[in-house]
Parts: sequence; C-alpha cells; structure tokens
Amino acid sequence: MSRVLVAGIGNVFLGDDGFGVEVARRLAGGPLPDGVEVLDVGIRGLHLAYRLLDGYELLIAVDAVARGGAPGTVYVLEPAPGEPAPARPDAHAIDLPSVLTTARALGAPEARVLVVGCEPAECVERMGLSDVVERAVEPAAQRVRELARSGGGTHGVQPQE
Repeated sequence: MSRVLVAGIGNVFLGDDGFGVEVARRLAGGPLPDGVEVLDVGIRGLHLAYRLLDGYELLIAVDAVARGGAPGTVYVLEPAPGEPAPARPDAHAIDLPSVLTTARALGAPEARVLVVGCEPAECVERMGLSDVVERAVEPAAQRVRELARSGGGTHGVQPQE
C-alpha cells in the first residue's frame, strides 16, 4: 500500500490564498482511500518538511496557483524533480521548492509531487474564499481523491512549464 500525504497550503487570512486549507478541511471530513493522510499545513512550511520525513510515495500539495487562467480554474501540475513549483501569489511564507529542499536535506525519502492548484480571484486581507474559488473546492477535493486512489496517475496531469 502506498502512502500519500495531501497537504493543504495557504493563508486563511488572505482570501483565496486559503484555498488549499479549505480543500484539506473538506477532505478530512470524508472517507479517504487507505494510506492517505490529510494535513492542514497553512503557512507552516518547516512543519511540512519535517512531516515528509515520515516517508510518503506521493505528496499532493493543494494551493492557490496563479497561471493566468480564469479565477476558479483547477490545475493538476507535476513539477519536474528539482525544478521550482508553479508560480503562485507570494501571499505567505511557504515556498514548496524550499520545503522540498529542506526535507531532502533532513533526509526525507524522495516522493513524487503533484500540485492541485486553483487560480485565485483575489488574495487580499480578508477571511473566506471568493465565490468562484469556493465553487472550485469540491471539484478540487474530488480530483485529489482520484489522484490519491490511483497513486498519482498521469491522466490530466500537466508538466510544469
């Protein structure tokens, strides 16, 4: 059985930047395949790096990801190993490439990394997601469930550009 960590990333005090945290909450409230753990990381990048020491075959990071699409667009991306994560709003301190570098330096085993991201409408000081990003939460959660169940699969996964 493969081990999968789903990490909800984001700052709930900055509007749509809280997307990953909201998806993690949704996932934690329902059934998940065996071997899948959900972690509300928020802005605690070092916490995530240390958690990766537990050894996972797949990390699914869920976050707001700015790629120039329409707000609410859900992406599934696979950063190349050692390459930077997709561009995202610099609304909080967590930086996925730095987290992965730190985890490797600490001795964490290599894990495949997928990013389930949502194009934000606005990352401003306020609680709560915009309506368009809120509507993307359940489709993103469903996509995470599918990816976790299939061990990451490749269907619909876009390589990072």
